[in-house]
Amino acid sequence: MEEITSLIRDLSVEEREEIFIDIARMLEGTAREALVEGNTHFAAISNDMAEAIRINADELARDDPENAELVLQQATAMISQFEAVHPYRMVSMAVH
Repeated sequence: MEEITSLIRDLSVEEREEIFIDIARMLEGTAREALVEGNTHFAAISNDMAEAIRINADELARDDPENAELVLQQATAMISQFEAVHPYRMVSMAVH
């Protein structure tokens, strides 16, 4: 993910917007996993960040590449933090 943030300036607006949407999806996935595991605080923060990125993806992709790069760095840091604490991802979130 680090290579994504360093190349953001070289991408077109549409490609940047796609990356923001993908990052928002990843944040929503980590929020779901955190919620299932009982970490409601992390789930809320991750979900809120995903929603903010999704709502503002167009503006982030078009306006200032430096700010877009900062947002991507923060989002990837959240995902990396979750992956560091939970190295073994859930296979299923089914409840029996």
